[in-house]
Amino acid sequence: MKITRITIFQAELPLEYPYWLSGGRLLFETLDATFVRIDTDEGLTGWGEGTPWGHTYVPAHGPGIRAGIETMAPFLTGLDPRRVLDVERAMDLALPGHLYAKSPIDMACWDIAGQAAGLSIAALMGSHGTRPIPIASSVGAKTVEETREVMDRYRNRGYVAHSVKVGGDVARDIARIRDVEAHRPQGEIILYDVNRAWTRQQALRVMSATEDLNVMFEQPGETLDDIAAISAKHAAPVSVDESLVTLQDATRIARDGIAEVFGIKLNRVGGLTRAARMRDVALAHGIDMFIMATGGSVLADTEALHLAATCPDHTCHAVWACQDMLTVDVAAGLGPRATAGHLTLPDTPGLGVHPDETTLTKVATYEP
Repeated sequence: MKITRITIFQAELPLEYPYWLSGGRLLFETLDATFVRIDTDEGLTGWGEGTPWGHTYVPAHGPGIRAGIETMAPFLTGLDPRRVLDVERAMDLALPGHLYAKSPIDMACWDIAGQAAGLSIAALMGSHGTRPIPIASSVGAKTVEETREVMDRYRNRGYVAHSVKVGGDVARDIARIRDVEAHRPQGEIILYDVNRAWTRQQALRVMSATEDLNVMFEQPGETLDDIAAISAKHAAPVSVDESLVTLQDATRIARDGIAEVFGIKLNRVGGLTRAARMRDVALAHGIDMFIMATGGSVLADTEALHLAATCPDHTCHAVWACQDMLTVDVAAGLGPRATAGHLTLPDTPGLGVHPDETTLTKVATYEP
């Protein structure tokens, strides 16, 4: 089997509500999504998606995905898409770095490999969990009152896991965390996500002031060095998200005991192939996981769900799905859908969902 054509599409994905990060420092209202269709000489077609969370969140850029694929495409046509390691090496040779641009190609190749084998991607990777996995809501509010409102909206949809965005103001963060915990139902999963917005002293002040609550924080500093520098000075469990980009990051975190949780975002780390290696590092070192798309449609949500389905139930707390946050649906109700705040992976060959091309704008086609 050989790749005969790579077609690139683009779509704007508006958010239902304005979304704030880092205590209101960053605002997002629309996501720039890139979709990739890979055709083969045996009639199988695979789909991938790359949707960074805007242009200002991390070093990932919607137009950059399309530019990266333009650079890599001549190195990929003619390869067997089922040989995902060969494809990975070809992309790395053509374009060092830029992992976010490689993720949709990787997804589309896994889609084809699963279809060729008659297995879901999760089953092809060696497992296929069937339990409904909680979706972590994303609470990008700024005040106590707004936070309550957003969390109640998600709870009414059945959500039992929440990622509450904090950062930017120590007193306000402490007040919001204490208020959320005072109204927290039994059994809810709550992660306080700083998104790198704290300095070291701010992190210590908030984490010390809330130590009695035994809550979990994500990315409480800009870098791994920042998180490591304060790790011995507080008792809170920590998840690393934005600073988990490469396998070297994962092994350092595990070796040095920097964090107790991995926040694996597939688009940021380069796709399923690389994310699976991070999963294995986590499992080998007793590190729990949240497995997430960076953003995007049900295609991106489904990719994350496939990897989550290969994890033992007690190790993966939740996935994050963006589909409930969007006002457009590029896949017309197809694929796993949020039901009572959970996603369940169907036993469908390959990725199991593809977009309606009429909802997308074709950008380019690459052939040998």
